[in-house]
Amino acid sequence: MPLIPLQIPKGVYRNGTEYMAQGRWRDANLVRWHEDALRPIGGWQERGTVDFSGTVRGMLAWEDNSGNRYVAAGMHDALKVMTAGNTIYDITPTSGFTSGRVTASTNAGFGGGTYGNEYYGTPRSDTGVIATATTWSLDNWGEYLLACSTDDGKILEWQLGSGADAAALSNAPTSNTAMMVTEERFVFALGAGGNPRKVQFSDREDNTVWAAAATNQAGDIELQTNGTILAGLRTRGQALILTDQDAHTATYQGPPFVYGFERVGTSCGLIAAKAAASIDAGVIWMGRRSFFIYSGGAVTEIPCEVGDYVFSDMNNDQRSKIAAVPNAQWNEIWWFYPSSGSTECDRYVVYDYVENIWTIGQLDRTSGVDRGVFREPLWVDADGDVFEHEIGYSYSGSTPFAETGPIAIGAGDRLMRVTSLIPDEKTQGDVTAKFKTRFYPNASETEHGPFTMSNPTDVRFTGRQVRMRVEGATSADWRVGIMRIEAKAGGRR
Repeated sequence: MPLIPLQIPKGVYRNGTEYMAQGRWRDANLVRWHEDALRPIGGWQERGTVDFSGTVRGMLAWEDNSGNRYVAAGMHDALKVMTAGNTIYDITPTSGFTSGRVTASTNAGFGGGTYGNEYYGTPRSDTGVIATATTWSLDNWGEYLLACSTDDGKILEWQLGSGADAAALSNAPTSNTAMMVTEERFVFALGAGGNPRKVQFSDREDNTVWAAAATNQAGDIELQTNGTILAGLRTRGQALILTDQDAHTATYQGPPFVYGFERVGTSCGLIAAKAAASIDAGVIWMGRRSFFIYSGGAVTEIPCEVGDYVFSDMNNDQRSKIAAVPNAQWNEIWWFYPSSGSTECDRYVVYDYVENIWTIGQLDRTSGVDRGVFREPLWVDADGDVFEHEIGYSYSGSTPFAETGPIAIGAGDRLMRVTSLIPDEKTQGDVTAKFKTRFYPNASETEHGPFTMSNPTDVRFTGRQVRMRVEGATSADWRVGIMRIEAKAGGRR
């Protein structure tokens, strides 16, 4: 009997119907592809016994001038800092701080719609304004921390010290949407003063001077956009400002104009304030129905092989919670998002920007920081528990797996009679295999296995199309290459 190699391209394809993923991986969890082999992601462990005691919507890790390391985390009602020794400081201002919302809500009640549009006594359509979940923009001014909550709107500064609280930055605008620090050491207030299109910047090297004068470089501009500014990120030689409709760059030119602003992309709006990440390749972000990258010149759309799956099963009322977290050691960006059946982030989509492949999975995380300041990536769950990732191969009870779309013989018009599997593993026995057979794309499915690997592995099943599922059987850094099945074609009935 001929051996059929299951030479399946790396990455997940999850657009359209199941049969459209013929000969591709279609579902996965807690796996990645590296050097052409399927393998598990690194596991995680909780960091110490402390937590942030709240749902984190923004994190930043940095090191002060003395080598002390910190992680800042913003919640809807607090701003906290964790030291490398796992001591947590609550640095929320004791007065004048405005708390926000831990979850998004739709105002479908009084004042949330247009008067007279619908009949009295009938249920309202869902046309109210969504009050988004509170998120934070965090950055450094030297060794100091700058922070701005979407609901408090003030730019806060923490000048270190366990007994010090963050305080409003002197003379800075209020009612801001976000903030950032540019490479040239200007502070940008985004959505400054409550104007959703306004960018106001401080003097260079002096974040307390905001009034423009001939003797400084402070200034402001109102972007020519019909969108609302959501975020600003540093990229090579520029600042990128993202609205919910388009993208603009800010390039330092020096006095008298200081910064030049240019729109570099339209119809590429950011889906949520924390849904963008800056990496060496540029800035990559999630839009309403697509993913985009800016690496100089103009914004381009990234073809996504799982976009249909991600965007069709997302809780759009809670999209403000979406968080992008880079994982540079694996050339990845992770987006955590809430599925349609959840009000909190419970799924992820990952883009490998070097291999140009996608994968998906399920994981409860709301924010995180990449490795660098700390040895491993630090990600947090909805309860504020901090986890060190890419450590070991423990997954809190979950099992890494990857599952193919249909595999057929020829044009799929013949039955496939499979009698054995020839495994291809780094260490045989680290994974098990299941097979699922159907006679028609929408017919009922029959599962066979799991099968423990041997040389060869005896299997017996028949179907017009077959799907294979590979699962981790041990807590190890396993690899799966090109499996082969011994099969012969049956009749066309």
